[in-house]
Amino acid sequence: MATEFAFSLDSQKPQSNHLLATLKADSMARLCPHLKSVYLSAGEVLYEPGVNIHHLYFPTDSIISLLYVTHEGASTEISVVGNEGVLGVPLFTGGESTSSRAVVRSAGGAYALPREVLKEEFDRHGRLMELLLHYTQTLITQMAQTAVCNRHHHIDQQLCRWLLMSLDRLPGNALQMTHELIANMLGVRREGVTEAAGKLQKLGVITCGRGRIEVLDRAQLESLCCECYAVVKKETDRLLNVNWGDS
Repeated sequence: MATEFAFSLDSQKPQSNHLLATLKADSMARLCPHLKSVYLSAGEVLYEPGVNIHHLYFPTDSIISLLYVTHEGASTEISVVGNEGVLGVPLFTGGESTSSRAVVRSAGGAYALPREVLKEEFDRHGRLMELLLHYTQTLITQMAQTAVCNRHHHIDQQLCRWLLMSLDRLPGNALQMTHELIANMLGVRREGVTEAAGKLQKLGVITCGRGRIEVLDRAQLESLCCECYAVVKKETDRLLNVNWGDS
C-alpha cells in the first residue's frame, strides 16, 4: 500500500474528498477509524490487471489514471480518478480485481480504506451505497466519452479535454506534466502533443515549461474543447453535485 503520510489538518482532512464529505455523520463515524492518510507518489502503481484489490483510495489532491496496457506494452488512459471519487470500484460491483492498471498521474494525498470495511458499510444499503453507485455511473460515462473522443476528435481537442479534467481535480491552475507523459496517457505521439500545446500557448490559453503546464484562460480552453468534457462534467454535476469550474 502507499506510504502513510501526515496531512495538514485544514487541507487534507477526509472531507477533502467529495464522496467522504457528503457521507452522513453515522457512516463517517464508522469509517473514520479505518481511513489511513497516505501519500501517493507520481508514477506509483496501485493496481495491476488481474491482481486482487485490498484497499480503496479516496484521493484528496492526487490524480490516479486507469490505463489499459496492451501485450506490446502500449498504454492508453481510459479514465481518471481525483477528489470527486474513489479508486476501487470492482470491490463493490462484485469483482475483486480489474483489467486495467492504476497509476498515480499527479502526486498528492489520499485516504486508503480496507476492502472489508467498505463492504460492510456498503451492505448497510445506506448513503455510501447510493454515492458509490452514482459515482460508478459517472465513471462509466467518462470511459465511454473517452473512447468516443479518442476515436473521433482531433489531438488538439483531446488535449483540451485532458487538461480540463486534470484541472478539475487539482487545487490550482498548474499541472506538473511532461508532453511525453500526456502522449502516453492519450495514446498518441509526443510530437502531436507538443504541436497541440504550442497552438494553445500561442493563443494565450496555457504556458509550458520544464514539465509544467499552467492554464491561463480556462474559459477559452473550454471553448476550444470538444463536447466530451461537457458531457462528463454535466453527468458528474448531476449525480454527485460536484459543480466543477463553476466557482
